[in-house]
Amino acid sequence: MKQSDRNIQRTLPFDISLKIASSLQVLDLCSLGSCSQFWRDLCGSDSIWESLTKQRWPLPLHSSSLEPNTKGWKEIYIRMHREKAGRAAEVVGFVEQCSLSESIDVAEYQQAIEDLSSMQLSFEDVQMFLFKPKFNVLLNLVGLHYCIFCLEMPAGQVMDTLVGCNILERKVCVRWWKLGRWFYGFRMRDESHSRWVSLEDLLTGKGEEVLGVLRRGAVYEVFRVEISMSNPTSTSWYCQSTQGQD
Repeated sequence: MKQSDRNIQRTLPFDISLKIASSLQVLDLCSLGSCSQFWRDLCGSDSIWESLTKQRWPLPLHSSSLEPNTKGWKEIYIRMHREKAGRAAEVVGFVEQCSLSESIDVAEYQQAIEDLSSMQLSFEDVQMFLFKPKFNVLLNLVGLHYCIFCLEMPAGQVMDTLVGCNILERKVCVRWWKLGRWFYGFRMRDESHSRWVSLEDLLTGKGEEVLGVLRRGAVYEVFRVEISMSNPTSTSWYCQSTQGQD
């Protein structure tokens, strides 16, 4: 045993050391584990990684993650992380491909939500894989929608996360078209509506109407919905956004 490890054991009781390690997030835990043999053994303990795994993925673990040759909970955690990262990357690629023109149709948008739901991504997964400033805002929006309606996360907790990821104030333009109303046997012109909202708005009452449109999609009298990253300072966007305003 190295002298540094002996010094740690003399100054810190094992239960205190374990409590310190158990309070850390994964990256900090791995950093601490690289300090010495003592911390490497402690930070790799099954009790810590079992807790981290079940905190991140509270649903029952898939049988493939518990195969007989698995060495321990740290290996299970790493395997699941890679699996979720790979599947989330498929959704990222799908949305980026669909939004090459800086907009996405609501059917493709909802398909991305369904794909995330089938993967059973956790809130921490969404933070890691979708709430990235380097991604376009449409991907951030997909993650936000999934957290609100599929994971049913509290708005305050999601908002704090978006603040930490520096994406809370990012904006999207949501446009939808409604069939014209019938009036004395004649159908009026189709109505178009457009709203420019931030991710923060969608977590408050300001974005309630837009959230409803995104959740329902093109159904009933609404025959088309489009989400875009249009520049709000452009004249063309201004003309579109004012058309059909209530």
